[in-house]
Amino acid sequence: MPRILSIDYGQKRTGIAVTDEMQIIASGLTTVPTHTLVDFLKDYFTKEKVEAVLIGEPKQMNGNPSESASVINGFVKHFSNIFPEMKVIRVDERFTSKMAFQTMIDSGLSKKQRQNKGLIDEISATIMLQDYLSSKK
Repeated sequence: MPRILSIDYGQKRTGIAVTDEMQIIASGLTTVPTHTLVDFLKDYFTKEKVEAVLIGEPKQMNGNPSESASVINGFVKHFSNIFPEMKVIRVDERFTSKMAFQTMIDSGLSKKQRQNKGLIDEISATIMLQDYLSSKK
């Protein structure tokens, strides 16, 4: 069974998570500088079967798109042009960064480790993906 990949897109860096081959568990994969994201994905897609890509959809509390939505929508369009055969699933990413930070605290990471914004992005992508998997059941 192919994997599902999750992207927490940011202007500087992007967190990436992926499911196992049975699509049961979401795990953080890595964080990459955003300017290298497409090259990373091209390489990853040649090595692993991926059925769909989740991309966070930033919203405000009232459900309206946040100010970063236009940047992410531009990436989604670019992604779809480069990988036209790949299914894109948009998911609400509200609170994922806060949840990621709380996860870091709960897991006992030091204050210095919690300042690693790349790790927050990777955990955010993992939370989005695990929420998606849970909602499919």
